[in-house]
Amino acid sequence: MEFTENTLTGLANDIKQWGRGLGFQQVGISDTNLSDAEQHLQDWLAKDFQGDMAYMQRHGLKRSRPAMLQEGTKSIISVRMDYLPEAPAMHETLADPAAAYISRYALGRDYHKVLRNRLQKLADKIQTQCGELGYRVFVDSAPVLEKAIAEKAGLGWIGKHSNLINRKAGSWFFLGEIYTDLPLPADVPTSNHCGECVACLDVCPTQAIVAPYQVDARRCVSYLTIELHGAIPEGLRPLIGNRIYGCDDCQLVCPWNRFARFTGEKDFHPRHRLDTRQLLEVFAWDEEMFLSKTEGSAIRRIGYGRWLRNIAVALGNASGSVGIVEALKNRLAHPSELVREHVLWALRRHSQNR
Repeated sequence: MEFTENTLTGLANDIKQWGRGLGFQQVGISDTNLSDAEQHLQDWLAKDFQGDMAYMQRHGLKRSRPAMLQEGTKSIISVRMDYLPEAPAMHETLADPAAAYISRYALGRDYHKVLRNRLQKLADKIQTQCGELGYRVFVDSAPVLEKAIAEKAGLGWIGKHSNLINRKAGSWFFLGEIYTDLPLPADVPTSNHCGECVACLDVCPTQAIVAPYQVDARRCVSYLTIELHGAIPEGLRPLIGNRIYGCDDCQLVCPWNRFARFTGEKDFHPRHRLDTRQLLEVFAWDEEMFLSKTEGSAIRRIGYGRWLRNIAVALGNASGSVGIVEALKNRLAHPSELVREHVLWALRRHSQNR
C-alpha cells in the first residue's frame, strides 16, 4: 500500500474507529519524542523514588526512546479502556476496618490479558488493510512510558497523582499501546486541568505524593502491598488501614471522576466476591484456596506469602476482637518468616490497644 498524507490520515481515522469497535473507549496517536518525560523519569530515579523496582532503570533509555525498544517505530497507537465496576460503595468499604479493600482494577480478570487480546486484533486489522508492518503490542509489559504516550496522544493529562485524567471519563481506565513503523499523523495533546486542586495530595494515606506530579513509590500503598517483596516498613503499616491490595484514594477524591462511567466489560466485573470480603475470610484461605480465588487475576502476581503479609497488617489495624487475635495466632507457625513477622507485629498492636 502506498502511503500519502491523505491515505495516512484516512488510515488513522479508520484505526480509531476499529479500536472503538473492539471496546476501547478512546484511541489516539502520538509521535516518539518523549524527551520531556525522559527528563522527568531521570529526575524521579535520581531521588530513588522507585524503591525496589529496579526494572524502572534496568533498560536504560529504552523506556523513553521507543525506537530503541522496537526498531523502526515511527508512531504509537495509544488506547484506553474503562474498568470501574459497579461495585459496592468504596468509601464504605474503606471505612469498615473489618472489610478487605482491594483496588478496583484487580477485582476482575487480569487486564493485561484482556487489553493485549484486543490490541492484537487491532494490529491484525491494520495489517489486513495495509499489508505487513513492523509493530509490537504492549500492555504494561515492557519498558514503556504509557502515561506520557497517552498524554501526547490526546487521551488526557497526567494529574498531580501521576495518573492520567480525561475530562469526560476521569481516570478509572487501563492503557495499552501499539508501536508501529507506520508514519501516522499525531493527535494534539490536551491541556492540564488540575488547576489549584490538591485533593489527591491531601488524601494520600501515606503522603506518598510528596509534591504535585511527584510520587515517592516507597511510601505508596500500591507499591507496599504489590511491588515490595520484603517487609513493609513498620512506620507505614498503621497508615495502610484495611487496604490489602493497592489503593484508590487519590482517584476517589479526584473531582474529574464524577464523569467516570462504569465499565461494560464483564471481564472487569468483580469475581469471587472480592469486592465484599472480610479480612478474616481471606486470611483463612489456604494457598490452594488463594490460587483458586485469584485464578486469572492480577492479584496472583504477589503470591500467597505477600497476600497473608498484607492481610496481617490490615488485621493489626482493625478493631480488636477475640476472633482476630485467634486468627493471627493460628498463623504464628507459618513457614514464611515474612508472614510471621507481620503477624507478630499485628498481635503486638492488639496487646498494646487493650
